[in-house]
Amino acid sequence: MSAADRIEPFEGDDRQYSPTRLPGWLQEVNRPDRVQPEQLTRGQLTDLSPRQLLIYNDGRAVWHANIGPIHTPQLVALHEDLEEIVESNRHDGDKTKPAALVDAYPGLGKSTAVRAYGRSLYRKQIALRGETAPSGDRRVPVIYIALSGNTQIRGLNASICRFYGLPVTGDADTLAERAVDAVLSMKTTAIIVDDVHFLAGSKSNSARMANQLKYLSNVFPVTLVYVGVGVQQRGILREGLSQQESLLAQFGRRTTPLTLRSFEVETEEGRLEWRTLLKTIERQLVLAERFPGMLAEDLSDYLYARSTGHFASLMSLINRGCLRAIRRGHERLDEDLMNQVKNDAAAEEARLELEAALKAGLLTTRPTSHPPQRRTA
Repeated sequence: MSAADRIEPFEGDDRQYSPTRLPGWLQEVNRPDRVQPEQLTRGQLTDLSPRQLLIYNDGRAVWHANIGPIHTPQLVALHEDLEEIVESNRHDGDKTKPAALVDAYPGLGKSTAVRAYGRSLYRKQIALRGETAPSGDRRVPVIYIALSGNTQIRGLNASICRFYGLPVTGDADTLAERAVDAVLSMKTTAIIVDDVHFLAGSKSNSARMANQLKYLSNVFPVTLVYVGVGVQQRGILREGLSQQESLLAQFGRRTTPLTLRSFEVETEEGRLEWRTLLKTIERQLVLAERFPGMLAEDLSDYLYARSTGHFASLMSLINRGCLRAIRRGHERLDEDLMNQVKNDAAAEEARLELEAALKAGLLTTRPTSHPPQRRTA
């Protein structure tokens, strides 16, 4: 094969890493923002060579899969609350720093939202204090760990050591000492602990779970930001005590519960938020026949029913719809195409009741202040 015939490999813009390890977390924190692919017309698509089209579509696929985070009112409010809690925790080492618990239903984007805050805080601290700690080590202001089922105290400590790339041999106390040394030398100020609900499989385990989390707050001189599903319902903030005894619960006194709500369309404010979200997403879609109102007008009710107002379900649906539209040469999103796109089980199970209410006129996603507009050909 001659040099002229040789095809240069194209790696694409996939970014594979694990944020629960320091090298991967650094990639997430320091990654450059993706550049939205150029918007081409159908005629321009036709003018591309087969390889150019393949590369262009590859770029569109990875772009649509990674849209966001979108600064919805929910995300902005959560970031403001986290900032208030985390950045006011300037307590000396002899004082326990209050923690935050982000507790919300699955599929609302809470992990993504909290990591986005962690990324922002990390960058802010590096800009203020520099990349090198007084110890000479890399400064790591924020770390991120995710738990798995049946995690015990040793597992918690091992997750922190594993993040820093430290050995995970030894008992719980040995691991804790190793992790604390890393926290102090690298000037870590916040630890995000995701999937914290895995510490307790049932309400009866809430006291054990609270004790494990109190242990963390006592040992590590940082602000702990917990993320989980149904954690408060398990009685974690009451440590398994009754309502009358809840005043005795130390963990509840040390922890501020936060949440991330789904989108609702029962109020005018909620309908305006939904419309703004769809318009924001719409502008970021790279389809040859995209038009203003494709989502916010033509598919507003449809997308709400299919996603049930859950952000993650909505983004999965749109991402898959765009991929199908590109592969089929359809280059736009409409009901006929979207009906062929599968979504997560929870969203599909809940859609029928919403669809019935929307079709019967008992519910609408359309703000009264923005009546539907007819699209001209």
